[in-house]
Parts: sequence; C-alpha cells; structure tokens
Amino acid sequence: MVWAPRVTVAAVIEHDGRFLLVDETADGQRVLNQPAGHLDPGESLIDAVVREVLEETGRPFEPEAVVGIYLWTHPDNGLTFLRVAFCGRVGERVPGRALDHGIHDTPWLSLPDLEAQRARHRSPLVERCVRDYLAGQRHPLDLLERVVAGGTP
Repeated sequence: MVWAPRVTVAAVIEHDGRFLLVDETADGQRVLNQPAGHLDPGESLIDAVVREVLEETGRPFEPEAVVGIYLWTHPDNGLTFLRVAFCGRVGERVPGRALDHGIHDTPWLSLPDLEAQRARHRSPLVERCVRDYLAGQRHPLDLLERVVAGGTP
C-alpha cells in the first residue's frame, strides 16, 4: 500500500471576536471543527475551501489569506492529513440552502468558548488554526500554485 496523506482545507472565519464552527457528527461522535473538508479531484485548494464552507455553513466564503499548512497524524487510526487553512469572510446564509449530512449547527464561538469545549474538537488543528490566526499568521493566496499539465513554469 502506498502512503498518501489526505489533503484537506479549512476556513478560519472570525467576526467580532467569535469564530464560525461546524457542530457535526464524525466517526459516530459529535465534534466541533472549522468548516473543512477534502480536496476533490481536479479542484484547486481555493475552490475547495469556498465549496466546503458553502456546503457546511450555507454561506458564501471569500478567502483572503492562508493561515497555515499543517501535517497531522491521527493517533488512533494512523491516517495522516495535510490541512491548508485559510482565513476570510463569509456572507449571509443562503436562504433554503441545506447543510451537508451530519451537520447539526454552525455556532459562532469565542476563543474561551472554544477552549472550554476542547474535548469535542475534531482534531488539535481546530484550536491551533485559531491561535495561529489570532497571532497574525497570514500568507498570500498566491503561495498556493496550481500547475496543470502542459502549464508554464
């Protein structure tokens, strides 16, 4: 078997000191996560995070910067994830837009509220991304270069 990390994207979205999270069921447990998900075939990282935020929160997302790129191995199952975390702004919820299966709510939580629910975080990346965002960690979106077959260097 070939080792292949799973590529995921996540959005750190802050408004008035609160962060938009997703309360979801994953692996049979109720957890908190940023709006996040897997990169689909043929998709750019930016397109993936825009799609995932819309699917999980019902809100359009405009990425502004990359907060960080994180490599994490799940201690229980050994799966490795490469997460690209973005920050940006969301619009209002699209009326009538259904959320992905397994999403219960999309709460806005302050850092102390998030810390108080640490046992429910889907992974340690949830709090780490928020802390890096609060520390001012930002990288330009053009850091992420998508190269297509036959493309110029």
